[in-house]
Amino acid sequence: MKVDDRGEWLSGVRRVASPNWDERPAGEVSLILVHGISLPPGEFGGPAIDALFTNTLDPRGHPYFEQIAHLRVSSHVLIRRDGAVVQYVPFNRRAWHAGDSCFQGRRACNDFSVGIELEGTDDQPYTDAQYHRLAAVIKAVQAAFPGITSEQVVGHSDVAPGRKSDPGPVFQWSRLWALLAESVPT
Repeated sequence: MKVDDRGEWLSGVRRVASPNWDERPAGEVSLILVHGISLPPGEFGGPAIDALFTNTLDPRGHPYFEQIAHLRVSSHVLIRRDGAVVQYVPFNRRAWHAGDSCFQGRRACNDFSVGIELEGTDDQPYTDAQYHRLAAVIKAVQAAFPGITSEQVVGHSDVAPGRKSDPGPVFQWSRLWALLAESVPT
């Protein structure tokens, strides 16, 4: 797995173009944010995440959707429970995933971060396939944007404490660090 020479797309993954992006103010990528998402909450699979990120979520499809169908959000990448990867926004563009956020005194993390969603919840373990694919995606992004260290791979909860809790307490950071230290198959 690698990012193309323009810093836009991962090779060999499904693309679903989201309209929810804009240009990065400084063009820089120096942070990777790990998120967790499930739609409806606690349910996996299905088209709801794609629909949310493409502004086509039917508010009548589930009571929870009534609360979020109006949102204009996106992420660069989603990693499903089986390890399948979907990319919504080119990495060199600003996706709308972090919201009100701050990392090391710098506000508006969307300006300089890549958002990677894991299909899951704060209280259910993520899958082996997700950890392996997450490590591969992070390594590909690091190769495309040199200088992103492991200290610049953090959770949504780290940049929006009190507002966000994902990827949650069950996410095994030590497992991710070990996979990143290894050679990860592509």
